[in-house]
Amino acid sequence: MVHFADSLTFSGRKVLAAWASLPFPAFPGSSLPDTFSAHQQDVPWKLLSSWREQKVSCCFAQSVVLRGVCKERPSSSPGQRQPWLPLRSESPEQVLQQYLHTHFPGAFSTAHVLRQPCDTQPPFPQFFSPLLTRQGFLQDKAQALLRNEPNRDVQSIPVLAALQACPGLHQLLSGLCRDLRARNVRRCSSFFTAGVEQEDFQEALEELRALAQCYETGFGAGGSEDEADSD
Repeated sequence: MVHFADSLTFSGRKVLAAWASLPFPAFPGSSLPDTFSAHQQDVPWKLLSSWREQKVSCCFAQSVVLRGVCKERPSSSPGQRQPWLPLRSESPEQVLQQYLHTHFPGAFSTAHVLRQPCDTQPPFPQFFSPLLTRQGFLQDKAQALLRNEPNRDVQSIPVLAALQACPGLHQLLSGLCRDLRARNVRRCSSFFTAGVEQEDFQEALEELRALAQCYETGFGAGGSEDEADSD
């Protein structure tokens, strides 16, 4: 993981944000262009890292892996093809890559698509919506009622996972730095008896502050944290 993270971080950056879609919102028999066409405004995965912003409109680098959805047939609505969709039959990796390029232009992106879905048979916890099929695909409520399978287990699900170096990490890291500065660590005797020196602690804070600045951009960070640190 260290070497993998190094391949996505540069210009002094060391931290990545984790995203996931579990399950990936696809309908049975739908192609990747069909699925992505339904998510042109917002990407269909959610942030797992802990900062307040839940939407990222840009990133520096990312790696995205999709499992269990790789049908290569063309879109079911060729006459209404969206601008980002492939002009010819593409591989699943190319479709995902083109979708990432549309949402994150200029970012270094790697895309991988695997046929095998994520196995969710017992003892995997069955916390899934009743609107999912046994294979983890979406269905509308009417279809779910017709199936009438209240005790069925979801056996597998399509999954998308992503790691991103994105400007939102500036908020996370600078917020952590502010919280640490606000604490009076001198009152925590056990902290320094463990071998940490006050100078080392201050140096670590400065390194954290510098790391946060590596993620700051003119369009990705909402407000200057330097002003907050100087108060």
